[in-house]
Amino acid sequence: MPPYIYLASQSPRRAQLLDQLGVRHQLLLPNVDGDIAEDSEGIEAVLPGEVPQDYVARVTGLKLDAAVARCARRGLPQAPILCSDTTVALDGAIYGKPDDAAHAQRMLASLAGHTHQVLTAVAVQHGAQRVQAVSVSHVTFAPLGADEIAAYVATGEPMGKAGAYGVQGRAGALIPHIAGSYSGIMGLPLFETAQLLRQVGFHF
Repeated sequence: MPPYIYLASQSPRRAQLLDQLGVRHQLLLPNVDGDIAEDSEGIEAVLPGEVPQDYVARVTGLKLDAAVARCARRGLPQAPILCSDTTVALDGAIYGKPDDAAHAQRMLASLAGHTHQVLTAVAVQHGAQRVQAVSVSHVTFAPLGADEIAAYVATGEPMGKAGAYGVQGRAGALIPHIAGSYSGIMGLPLFETAQLLRQVGFHF
């Protein structure tokens, strides 16, 4: 077993969380050195009638499929490959990453004053073995006025984040209560991740 894993994610938060666990990792990202393009938007499209937990698990599995193929195509040494995906859900509606600032404001206005779910799926593959888990947490937003939402969106922090916020950033001032996995809300639930890595024989 190599002393590292591949992290197939561009999220700096996931890399930081693996560092927190003491897991050595190398990034395995698409579109490097003339690699073929991958349709991430197509992967992340919600299917009709799809519930949030099924959605986040399916998207993570598809991302892992792409990462495994990428590793083989590049002829890289075999090591566990980890993928993760996070989505936000309120009353069954899935909130992905905002398209622009106006979209982020609409998302946050919907979440304000309510408790929503944050679902993060993690999948690990080593050789033919694949294991996966989904962490579900609950986040309560305080009631927010339009000016408060606009000021937060103006920081740029909501862009690129499911639900248009980052719990580890300035949004912490807007959230009076969370229940579940703080690291899962950030994008990589450490307890489940450690369990999956040990299941495929990676010890740290």
